Amino acid sequence: MERRSFIKSAGLLTSGALLSDLQSFAGYQSSAIKIGVVGCGDRGKGMMHVIQSLKDKFRITAICDVLDFRLDEARKITKEAKVSAYKDYRRLMDDQNVDAIVVAVPLNLHFPVAEAALQAGKHLYLEKTMTFDIPQALKLVELSKHRPKQVVQIGHQYRYSPLYYKVKDIIKNGALGKVNQIDCRWDRNGTWRRPVPDPSLERQINWRMYKEYSGGLVAELLSHQIDFINWAFDTHPAEFQSTGGIDIFKDGRETYDNVQVMFRYADAGIIGNFGSTCGNAYDGYLFKIKGTKGTISLLTDKGVFYPEKNTAPKNQIVDGVTGASKISWNKEGGTPILPEPTKDGTWYALIDFHKAVQSGQLPDSNVYTGARTAICVHLANQALYNKEITYWKKEYSVQPS
Repeated sequence: MERRSFIKSAGLLTSGALLSDLQSFAGYQSSAIKIGVVGCGDRGKGMMHVIQSLKDKFRITAICDVLDFRLDEARKITKEAKVSAYKDYRRLMDDQNVDAIVVAVPLNLHFPVAEAALQAGKHLYLEKTMTFDIPQALKLVELSKHRPKQVVQIGHQYRYSPLYYKVKDIIKNGALGKVNQIDCRWDRNGTWRRPVPDPSLERQINWRMYKEYSGGLVAELLSHQIDFINWAFDTHPAEFQSTGGIDIFKDGRETYDNVQVMFRYADAGIIGNFGSTCGNAYDGYLFKIKGTKGTISLLTDKGVFYPEKNTAPKNQIVDGVTGASKISWNKEGGTPILPEPTKDGTWYALIDFHKAVQSGQLPDSNVYTGARTAICVHLANQALYNKEITYWKKEYSVQPS
């Protein structure tokens, strides 16, 4: 496909309509929602900073964490003397000055805190991955179905990014041709450990490293990309294979620091490769969607489309094969998907959470889509740690009533 034809058909650089949508998106006005934040670790505090930047839409009225020093750090972010502080999330649920709960606790606590929020009549923004295991995912779906007026949004924020919306449209419009391969990485070079002021707090602070609390790298990093593929293709994997180990840091951790999972999306004819390591940061975040007409290469805030060149065999010898297509490392000639980088995905997600609470509409990242991704993560980890192939079951395909 010629560059100009692709731009015209996919609308990559026609930013007028996009900017208009974003202005409407960002300018949505209504009363501020009173937020209680449960979990004031790195992610909880990060969420609080974004919430504070949206003061016309949200007001933090309560915070909760089991660790005193984290409550002190959270108070500094709010700069509000009237913010209530709790060490027991159940007490926060009784606070009548809270409309909605943001949950950013260790994964094993996602379900009990979410359940308490729904039972207390609060709206819920639940960080990914939605639940620790499959039974919890299915139970949270049923709890939510009986409370249709309460919004449940899951923190897979790529579903709100203008960039990833555009990529979804490009896929739908067929500009990539027949998509057949997904290549994803989210790598780092470091222990993934947080400093521990008291040895007795090791498992509370470094919970990501222990199977009792965490889904490891698949849940904490790769779930974002897994969720986007489910959304973009309206699908889920049928078959899950994994391998990995504690290959880098022999420090007592239980979750693997080097993983590779492979999914087979049988209905879509796609193989998805998702990998993460704590031992090399060269690729960092890598997300490639490959089709017969082109490839999309994504970062979190920008992306490029690379059309397939003419692949007709030429009269040459490559690796001892006559007529093979020559391999080239030249990746120039790509087309930016959007003219400028996007904001942090959390910003878009929280704005849409505000809209969903005000309108009562089902968010794009909701309890049903969150369950689908949580189930994918659990099946991938089951394959990873049990060294077996796992399969999707019919009862996992939950849908709104």
